[in-house]
Amino acid sequence: MLFVLIREIRDPIFVLYICMVLQLTNIKTICICGAGTMGSGITQVAARAGFDTIQFDVSEGMLEKSKTNIATSLEKLAEKNKLSKEEKSLALHRLSFTNRVQDCKADVIIEAIIENKDAKVNLFRQLYSINSSKTIFTTNTSSISINEIEEQTSIGANFAGMHFFNPAHSMKLVEIVYTDHTKKEIIETLVALAKQLGKIPVICKDAPGFIVNRVARPYYLEAMALSQKGTTIEKIDKVMESTGFKMGPFKLMDLIGLDVNYSVSNIVWEALGKPERLKPSIIQKEKIDKNEIGRKTGKGFYDY
Repeated sequence: MLFVLIREIRDPIFVLYICMVLQLTNIKTICICGAGTMGSGITQVAARAGFDTIQFDVSEGMLEKSKTNIATSLEKLAEKNKLSKEEKSLALHRLSFTNRVQDCKADVIIEAIIENKDAKVNLFRQLYSINSSKTIFTTNTSSISINEIEEQTSIGANFAGMHFFNPAHSMKLVEIVYTDHTKKEIIETLVALAKQLGKIPVICKDAPGFIVNRVARPYYLEAMALSQKGTTIEKIDKVMESTGFKMGPFKLMDLIGLDVNYSVSNIVWEALGKPERLKPSIIQKEKIDKNEIGRKTGKGFYDY
């Protein structure tokens, strides 16, 4: 009966919407691999959106920290009346945590481990061997080629990028990145899923830095170049924030992590043939060598 109704509908946009909703009904469980800052944020988002949510990490300590951070974050939302006590309780009830990769069986996998291609490929090979042929596999990588990861696995058409932004529980944008082999239906499902998670999806083809990190490189690099010529980081941040940016480049790099930001810069620079204008900054490298990588270590461009 439903398919007869769809056949009679003349609005193609509405038909596409109905189809995506139908596809989403098959998604019950989401598994997030990685219990770092990004993994924890995505886990919270998935649980709040009503999905049974598994979080995996090889470190029990990281899982415990993530569990505590998620509970604290949800409690703060409840205190601000942005979440009812019942909704908070339901979200926590949907969560499960594991350090066994064998438990990572879900309708959608979102990988959010370290930015290392070999580590990601190794994990996806294990995940692919234990999941259904209908499982959708996604990576949250911010800069590594989606095609290169897919080519070293056997996943094929069910593989795509799903790049969230930090902090994932509040940032709205999600880049949906397709490979040369990703099925159109998979992208449509991920777009619908992102909307169900309360996000704004943007579809893009696999390319160095995708959209946001490609466009953002000059924002960071020019700011650091200016600081080398004598302009203070405080003044640069203040000027950029006064023009409408929510955070100045130095505050934003501290939030992201200088190690992550520097890694992305290197990957984009190398992938584009090492153009001088995108050459990673020595300032970041010096701070990373001193373990001054931002908020997570208590010191970056600013002290915390």
